[in-house]
Amino acid sequence: MTDSSQPPRGDVRGARVLVVEDEPSIADVLSITLRFHGFDVSTAATVRQARHLAEHVRPDAVLLDVMLPDGDGRELGRELRSALPEAGIVFVTARDAPAEVVGALGFGDDYITKPFHIDEVVARIAAVLRRTRPADVLPRRAPLRHGDLELDETTYTVRRGARSAQLTPTEYALLRFLVRNAGQIVPKEELLRHVWQYQHPAESTVVETYISYLRRKLGTLGPPLITTRRGVGYGLT
Repeated sequence: MTDSSQPPRGDVRGARVLVVEDEPSIADVLSITLRFHGFDVSTAATVRQARHLAEHVRPDAVLLDVMLPDGDGRELGRELRSALPEAGIVFVTARDAPAEVVGALGFGDDYITKPFHIDEVVARIAAVLRRTRPADVLPRRAPLRHGDLELDETTYTVRRGARSAQLTPTEYALLRFLVRNAGQIVPKEELLRHVWQYQHPAESTVVETYISYLRRKLGTLGPPLITTRRGVGYGLT
């Protein structure tokens, strides 16, 4: 899989996409890339989690792995089609037998086989959304704000007053999580679980690395925002 820097054609940004994938590395690539292209992404690793999120998030599209640890993704697809008839459903699987494809497309909107190119996933999600929901009625997310800091949810731009900076998808996801938890110190382990989906994070230094990237970029926009509680985590002043 490779990343893409080009947005999908057509204005489908802001649409809610539920990614159901039990392989953490694949789920991470999918969620970060889709967020980079302006989608509002939720992730689930099991059928149970997917049912819960589908009920509460009401996604516009579902990217659904066929083989899940606690059930068959195709059966979940049938349930979601019944519960969310207007949502687009795109299946992802390593199986490419014609019978599998035909069976899935009986109640899904598209079908992608592994290994896949990440550009193809973005393009197909966008195409399904354009078919299932006209672009001119897709929800547009309001900017996130904390003090004079504003995060544009469609362009991945950060502003403070008239000045702006471009963030990478991971930098943006980290800052967004800090903004959504402003007023408290977020433990490093929580950041790793929610931003990187790491399950055993004790020895990782990735948070420190990306905090330094954010400080460098945000430092060009105004006074320091990110505070460190040594041995605990990070927060916004």
